[in-house]
Amino acid sequence: MLPTLCTCLLWLSTSGLWTVQAKGSGTDVSTRNPHRDLAPNNVDFAFTLYKHLVASGPGKNVFISPVSISTALAMLSLGARGYTREQLLQGLGFNLTEMSEAEIHRAFRHLHHLLRESNTTLEMTMGMWAHSFDLESTREENFYVNETTTVKVPMMFQSNTVKYLNDSVLPCQLVQLDYTGNETVFFVLPVKGKMDSVITALSRDTIQRWSKSLTIRQVDLYIPKISISGAYDLGGIMGDMGIADLLSNRTHFSGITQEALPKVSKVLHKAALQVDEKGLEAAAPTRVSLSAAPEPLALRFNRPFIIMIFDDFTWSSLFLGKVVNPT
Repeated sequence: MLPTLCTCLLWLSTSGLWTVQAKGSGTDVSTRNPHRDLAPNNVDFAFTLYKHLVASGPGKNVFISPVSISTALAMLSLGARGYTREQLLQGLGFNLTEMSEAEIHRAFRHLHHLLRESNTTLEMTMGMWAHSFDLESTREENFYVNETTTVKVPMMFQSNTVKYLNDSVLPCQLVQLDYTGNETVFFVLPVKGKMDSVITALSRDTIQRWSKSLTIRQVDLYIPKISISGAYDLGGIMGDMGIADLLSNRTHFSGITQEALPKVSKVLHKAALQVDEKGLEAAAPTRVSLSAAPEPLALRFNRPFIIMIFDDFTWSSLFLGKVVNPT
């Protein structure tokens, strides 16, 4: 699996702000884990942004890296002053009466440090599947984009014991797959015509419930090879999410420079995803004979589905996607 290249460009030079603060803080970020305090807010922000983008592009692929967006906006807030700074942090979901600005930035700095060290986000090539798909079993199959559109895709295959759930609450099935490193991925297959219902219900509570409800099941799993990307100007959506003045003349970024006070002209984000068979195991996937296990469940991702990639260590939402057409 190769999720590649995710960038967030704010058209402001802010990348050095945390570095400067870190040099003066005297805090050894390697011995602390304040990033965990960010997880609830970051996940809430991730799903809110994801739902806005899905709603703004019905019938289209959506793919974003929420953690890179929230990190970039938090970094930008370091150069903001007055209400601009407060609006940015509140738009990210923080209650400044419960978590101070210093605590927020210390946690983001630590998260940034961890993800940079592990090469997990911004520019990345992520780890191999813990259990590879059988390269020789990949076949061209139909993928049903909608009622009138069918495309041919290379459909990957593995027969293995995986974490599986047929949700009794939401109209979907899902599997959780791991790959080497700290990352894990959810593939969620809504019942035909129920994609919007599942996306509307995505939340921290839903992910926690799924994680607790997954069972180990022998599955014949078919997932298409994916090559999609998303490029967005998030300025308008940021306004809908409470950061209304980000692109206006009312913003105040004198913390970046006192000369010719800068303004944010655009908020650009781009992410790309490639999923293939590559895995840690070079041999064919483990197979279980019918005499030793029940009949495997066949699960085909041959219609629009959801993909979510999380970092287990930092509890970060690395990527969220809606795959309408994987080609």
